[in-house]
Amino acid sequence: MLRVTNTPADFEALAKTDLSETTCIVLDILRATSSMVAALANGADGILPVATIEEALAAKESRPDALLAGEREGYRITAAQAGGTDFDLGNSPREYTTEAVAGKTIITTTTNGTRALRACAGARQVFVGSFLNLTSTLKHLRTDSPACLIIVCGGTYEEAALEDVLAAGAITNELWDLYGTGVEDSAQLARHLFLSMGDDLEGAMRYARNGRRLLSLPDLAADVRYCVQRDIYSLVAGVSAEDEVVSIVG
Repeated sequence: MLRVTNTPADFEALAKTDLSETTCIVLDILRATSSMVAALANGADGILPVATIEEALAAKESRPDALLAGEREGYRITAAQAGGTDFDLGNSPREYTTEAVAGKTIITTTTNGTRALRACAGARQVFVGSFLNLTSTLKHLRTDSPACLIIVCGGTYEEAALEDVLAAGAITNELWDLYGTGVEDSAQLARHLFLSMGDDLEGAMRYARNGRRLLSLPDLAADVRYCVQRDIYSLVAGVSAEDEVVSIVG
């Protein structure tokens, strides 16, 4: 079975579902999962996703050497939002340079991406996907051939996000032969969207709510172009037994 969930409304249902025989791949293309992949590619030891600013600050108390990262309304969390503590990083993948993150653990909270990861906590295995490492992730999934795969899209606010559904469609298209009649309608719709728009991902972002918003902000517009690059990294990112996002291949 191959299914796609499109909106944050699905997170609560996922969290209540027995996922012990299910593999999940979480997509938040603009920008949480893209930033996580970039961080690991540039040498971060791991990323601890948490749902709230308060949880991030509490985790920092037990991990004083960790970096605090995250966004609200697209921008880095400030001292005014976090009880006097400025976060070290925002949610731009361009911030996660080798100089900034190598050898570090990162505690991160974002609007939707970290919520999506938490919703999948009971899954057999959880992967973190992006266009940046798409082919490596697909190769790993093809080798693993999970009987049940759910592609979890982070969405924008409480709505579906075009960029996430496009990535879900790219995954569905490449794994179509593994699932055959087990491909649910949600995944078929994502695949058809990708086949109609996937040749020009950067152009497609002009139709995406989150893409348009980021493109309208001079300091964040470059994030859109960064996040739709294909296969600039060869790693596979997954969630460890310690609930950290780590590089499991590459």
